[in-house]
Amino acid sequence: MLDVEKIRADFPILSREINGKPLVYLDNGASAQKPQVVIDTVTRAYAHEYANVHRGLHTLSNIATEKYEAVRGIIAKFLGVSDEDQIILNSGTTEGINMVAYGWAMPRMQAGDEILLSVMEHHANIVPWHFLRERQGVALKWVDTDAVGALDPQAVIDAITPRTKLIAITHLSNVLGTKVDVKTICQAARERGVPVLVDGSQAAVHGPVSIDDIGCDFYAITGHKLYGPSASGAIFVRRERMAEMRPFMGGGDMIREVSKDAVTYNTPPMKFEAGTPGIVQAIGLGAALNYMMDVGMEAIAAHEQDLADYAQKRLSGLNWLNVQGQAPGKAAIFSFTMQGAAHAHDISTILDKKGVAVRAGHHCAGPLMDHLGLTATCRASFGMYNTKGEIDQLIEALELAHELFG
Repeated sequence: MLDVEKIRADFPILSREINGKPLVYLDNGASAQKPQVVIDTVTRAYAHEYANVHRGLHTLSNIATEKYEAVRGIIAKFLGVSDEDQIILNSGTTEGINMVAYGWAMPRMQAGDEILLSVMEHHANIVPWHFLRERQGVALKWVDTDAVGALDPQAVIDAITPRTKLIAITHLSNVLGTKVDVKTICQAARERGVPVLVDGSQAAVHGPVSIDDIGCDFYAITGHKLYGPSASGAIFVRRERMAEMRPFMGGGDMIREVSKDAVTYNTPPMKFEAGTPGIVQAIGLGAALNYMMDVGMEAIAAHEQDLADYAQKRLSGLNWLNVQGQAPGKAAIFSFTMQGAAHAHDISTILDKKGVAVRAGHHCAGPLMDHLGLTATCRASFGMYNTKGEIDQLIEALELAHELFG
């Protein structure tokens, strides 16, 4: 059982006020707050342990290298990956997906080849594939959600054709909270020889993940949503796919030897980690993931599902509010619009006056907004430190907004 008050005490920002009201932070889908252990880890790394990694032989470089490289194993444990050398460290999901697009997909796709996407994808899992459409004539093929915002895995499987070269799909929608059965998709895709990339930015935060069980070829995560620093993250790449990939960027660390006439690349995963990395960001991410595992991913999932059930009940009682997405077992992510003329930005501003932080806009999900017939929504997204009392405060703030705009 998760002790939410103990958890909240670990996050210093949650004690502050906004506009004279206690902060109710419900923008976790965009970026999560940081526990004190992450703040302390980052501070210590810069204040007492900082040096560049890998090539130094002095004490500080050895300390930094040891702590930085240990993060690879922490991520592997967190994601249920048996071989940590399949983990490439980077700045987050966007870099990871672009790495796959440039390093794996671009050299092996040609005009008429297809990439399957769901309509729920974040722009980070859309725009890199548009690069291939623009530059190489690759076709993007879309699979829609159903009336309640669920994605039938069979609909994805049925969309596979002999021209399908990749399925790129979210594990959990950042707008609807819809959970996708990626394991079933991966099993069917593997039988057909089609690799699968999974955007795990949202799913990895809200419950346990086992990539070895899922069976995907690529799985991307971003650290700032995982209670870690910005500009930290990683991508899992199956060994067979690593062998097929060309380097994404060139520079230090990703090479063994360089001469005027030739270059010899390092072995994976170093082959795909050029230049001085985000050393302290990665170390901070390791602290965040250890913190989450100490709390317990099953406990986090149970707590957030309890919040989701309560929020669903409270929000559905507001008959002037339209909640987008009612898929069974959805995560604690709620996008909504208010009947009448109130724009999402106006609603968000009123909520902020009550100390309630939500996101407003298209949430980097243009195709989904088009599919829903909307231009923008407000989104309340919950994390491990949120409470039912905060949901009540959200409802109170929404009622005020409705009174002002109704």
